[in-house]
Amino acid sequence: MIDDSSRYKDLRILVIEDESYTRHMITGLLRQIGFQHINESKDGGDGFKETVRTRPQVVLCDVHMEPMDGLGYLGMLRDFKHPDIAATPVIFLTADKQQETVISARQLKVDGYLVKPVSLQTLKQRLDALLKFHNLI
Repeated sequence: MIDDSSRYKDLRILVIEDESYTRHMITGLLRQIGFQHINESKDGGDGFKETVRTRPQVVLCDVHMEPMDGLGYLGMLRDFKHPDIAATPVIFLTADKQQETVISARQLKVDGYLVKPVSLQTLKQRLDALLKFHNLI
């Protein structure tokens, strides 16, 4: 297997997850993939502020958080006045696989939907596909 981790070293990624243990696990997987610039937020409201501040190339976001959930975050992001920030790719990483949640996410133009727990290989494959689609790797 070819080590391609260096192609992620300059990319910025944001993890929005309310559970600290899960957030730590996700950031650990991202470091194994090769990401070095990882920012974290505990809910959608803080995540939105962090998105505007750090301008990540990709956001991994939980759906169920308080006070603002992932759907609220994504809706606010897609409606933002700066088109380049509004178009930030977002992958939902959640335990929720209910059809109504998936439909709501698609209506808000989520870029990906992964159900926890997620393997390193699955996460990397989805991130690679998304980053290639947006010409970031």
